[in-house]
Amino acid sequence: MSDDLVPDDLWERVAPLLPPRPPRRRRYPGRLPADDRAALRGIVYVLCKGVSWADVPTERIGCSGVTAWRRLRDWTEAGVWPRLHEVLLVELRKAGLLDMGDAAVDASHVRAFKGRLIPDLRRWTAHVRAASTT
Repeated sequence: MSDDLVPDDLWERVAPLLPPRPPRRRRYPGRLPADDRAALRGIVYVLCKGVSWADVPTERIGCSGVTAWRRLRDWTEAGVWPRLHEVLLVELRKAGLLDMGDAAVDASHVRAFKGRLIPDLRRWTAHVRAASTT
């Protein structure tokens, strides 16, 4: 199953986009880091199965769910996912498989003001309100 999660053609697209790993210390190098491809398998596993990070099968995937989560965080901060999206869009355009005429824009999460301008917040400038003159 783990081979199906990250096929070779997907890995060939993702691997060049990953940030370089920092060099290991010479004197106390610590534990060897988990393989990046195994971490990507863990990420895809969580996304496909809808399980929590703790439920990632370490033996089958090749890394723990916590490791996969950390790599997801690090790769997100490094901007891997937008670059991968651009690479995939370029490949689809070259192959003639991307037709923007079929695209739809969903604004269900965008606030609509129904033609009105955005109301400004009004704050009092004094500590207390002025007495009414009527």
